[in-house]
Amino acid sequence: MSMSEQPNILERRRFIRHPMCLPLKYKIIQKKIAKRNKEKAYITINISRAGLLFSAKEPVQSNSTIIIRIPFQQKIFNVKAKVIRCDKNTETNLYTIGVSFLKSTDAFKVKLIEQMYLISEYRDLRSIQLGKEISLQEASQEWIKHYSKRFEKLYW
Repeated sequence: MSMSEQPNILERRRFIRHPMCLPLKYKIIQKKIAKRNKEKAYITINISRAGLLFSAKEPVQSNSTIIIRIPFQQKIFNVKAKVIRCDKNTETNLYTIGVSFLKSTDAFKVKLIEQMYLISEYRDLRSIQLGKEISLQEASQEWIKHYSKRFEKLYW
């Protein structure tokens, strides 16, 4: 490994990664206009304070800017990111694409989406445990009380 490659590896490990499977779609942007390509649907592998990692069938050139669309219930959240790396996994024939968020507000948006997914899963679990449907509001209050401090430490 050359010395020029070493800082890149260190940079990739600067933030804690949190495994999370969120659905996403992305589109490549060229010169501030979405490239005329179909949105591709995938799932995240992990998320960090600075970016996220996902697998895709097609490679994306490093330094490309993409728009990531993450759905939650009836809403779609749009986040711009820069492709940092794209490596082929020879076992799966998929490309692992690492992106960094362009703005801190985008990073915060993804963190918020992740929390909403976790609260939704928590709601489903508690409903099963209690044998009755609990509201999203109740689940949110319980989740925040029990897990928000731990979740905060993962990122900030």
